[in-house]
Amino acid sequence: MLPRNFTEDQIMFRDAYRKFLEKEVAPNVERWREQGIVDREIYTKAGEMGFLMVWPEEKYGGMGDEDFRFEQIIIEETANVYAGDWTNTLHSRLVGPYLTRFGNEEQKDRFLPKCVSGECILAVAMTEPDAGSDLAGMKATAKDMGDHWVLNGSKTYISNGINADLVVVAAKTDPENNPHAVGLFLVERGMEGFERGRNLKKMGMKAQDTAEMFFNDVQVPKENVLGDPSKGFIYLMQGLAEERLIGACGFIAAAQKAFEVTREFVMERKVFGKPLSAMQNTQFKLAELRTEIDVAQAHVDACVAAFNDGKLTAEDAAKAKLYTSEVLGRMVDEGVQLHGGAGYMDEYPISRMYTDARITRIFAGTSEIMKLIVSREVFSEGFTPYIDRS
Repeated sequence: MLPRNFTEDQIMFRDAYRKFLEKEVAPNVERWREQGIVDREIYTKAGEMGFLMVWPEEKYGGMGDEDFRFEQIIIEETANVYAGDWTNTLHSRLVGPYLTRFGNEEQKDRFLPKCVSGECILAVAMTEPDAGSDLAGMKATAKDMGDHWVLNGSKTYISNGINADLVVVAAKTDPENNPHAVGLFLVERGMEGFERGRNLKKMGMKAQDTAEMFFNDVQVPKENVLGDPSKGFIYLMQGLAEERLIGACGFIAAAQKAFEVTREFVMERKVFGKPLSAMQNTQFKLAELRTEIDVAQAHVDACVAAFNDGKLTAEDAAKAKLYTSEVLGRMVDEGVQLHGGAGYMDEYPISRMYTDARITRIFAGTSEIMKLIVSREVFSEGFTPYIDRS
C-alpha cells in the first residue's frame, strides 16, 4: 500500500487515541449494542482527553488544528475496534462545524465549549418521512413571530436522536412565496413542544441511537438561528461534501477491518485438509478486494488533502462516498461468503459488519443520488478529461 504521509504529531495522536479506545470504548461496545445507545459518559471522557472535537480554537477547548487528518485517524481507529456505532464524528465534525461556519460569536461562546467537552451532544435534523435525499421536499416550517420563531414539523432517522442536547433543525421559513428558503434552528433539550419518539430498532449500527423528533409550536429564540434564516439550504449544501468525505473515510476503514478479519479466518479455516487461503478462488477474491480497497484508500486520502486545501468539490466527494460504500458492500458480502456458516453467526465480527455496512449506500445521500451528482459533472459544458486538468 502507498505511504500515507501522516505527520509525527498525528502518528502520536493515533497511538494515544488507540489506547483510549482500548480502555474506554472496546470493553463497552457489546453492552452498548444490547442497550441500543452509547453511554453519554463516553462523550465527556473523550472530551477530557481531547479526542472529541480537535479542530475548534483553543479558547473553546480544542487544539485549533483544522487538519482533517486528525478526524480521519479518529474515524479509522474507531472502526478498528468495531465501534462505528459510536457516532462521535457526527457530533464533532459533521454537526459541530455548523456552529463555526454560520454561527455568530455569541452562539460559539455559548455552545462550543460544552460541545468540545462532551457535555452537549449534537445532532442535525434534516430527514423527514417524505424527504430524505431530496431536501427540497421537507415540510417542517418556522414562522417569524417578531422576537422568536415558531417551529412545527417532524423529522425521522435522526442519529444521536436520543442523546442529543442541541439539534440543528432545518425548516422552511417562507413556504408560500419561496419554497427554497430554509432556516437552521438550534433546538435545545427541554424546549417546550420539542419531543422525541422511540429509539428506532435497526438492521445494523445497533448502538447508534436513532430517533424520530417532533416539533409542536416550539418557540425558538432569535439568538438560536444560524446565519440567514433564508439560506439554510445553501448552508446544508456546503456541509454535504464534508459529510460525504467523513462517510468515505469510515466506509473504507470498515472495509479495511473486514478484509483483516476475513484474511485471518481463511488462513485458519481448513477445507479438505488445507487452509481455505490455499485455494486459488480465495486468493483471487481477496486479491481483487485488496486492490479495490487500496485504490479507494488512495482516492480518499487525495480527497482529504483536497479538503485541507479548500479544493474538495461536491462531485469528488460524491465519487468517494459512492465508491467506498460500494467497495465496503462487496468486501463484507465476500467476507461472509468466505466465512461460510460462521459468517452468518452474530458472534463473528463479519456478521455484524455486514449488517452495519448496508446503510452506507443510503445515508449522506444514496448511491443513486451520488451517481446523479457525478453525472452532472460528466455532462457539464466545462467537463475536461482527467489528463487535461492542472
